[in-house]
Amino acid sequence: MASGTVFESAYVGNILTLKEKISKDSKIISQKDGDGRLLIHWAALGGHELIVNYLLENKSPVDPADETGMTPLILAASAGKETIVRTLIANGADVNATSDGGHSSLQYACSKNWKDIAQILIANHADINIADKRGATPLHRAASRGNTAVVQLLIDQGSELNINPIDSCGNTPLHLACEENRETEARLLVAHGARLDIQNKEKKTPLDLAQPSLARQLRKASEQ
Repeated sequence: MASGTVFESAYVGNILTLKEKISKDSKIISQKDGDGRLLIHWAALGGHELIVNYLLENKSPVDPADETGMTPLILAASAGKETIVRTLIANGADVNATSDGGHSSLQYACSKNWKDIAQILIANHADINIADKRGATPLHRAASRGNTAVVQLLIDQGSELNINPIDSCGNTPLHLACEENRETEARLLVAHGARLDIQNKEKKTPLDLAQPSLARQLRKASEQ
């Protein structure tokens, strides 16, 4: 994004400059920059509600994808822009849109520990078991990062959640939690049905990846 461009105005929140340029040429709203992004991508990423609403009122598409498949909603969710997430969803944004790598808004929110945004997405029918191209789900992401509140939020969805999804390496969220020594998340997963006996492609179970103290805790928890 070049300095001084209309795209920078959208990103930094300079609505007066933006409106002036659009009044001279309304086609700017649908023009792409070098990354395939529209003004609404940058306004969403910057968290500027007034600009996002202005662009939508002036016929900007709500779900354009950039060169990597990122939509404004995915960018806003990744950046923690809760107000923008609400605004875009209210205007019909697809909560289950994915980037070229298969990453959804919910996956980013879970990975970055944006619990409130994850909650909004789930309330608006985001797929809690959506998998990226490597097979990783929101639960994989939250468990591996140690995002306890998000793991609990996903677990709270009850039977809708697959507690033992397997990624392209054969790992479940419990594998990743154990590998990263995320004790709280590992215990939560086991308490809600995560299996200790699933082997990944290296023939290792979660217990094989856990520190000895954590492995003992998990064995004990699974017996209760």
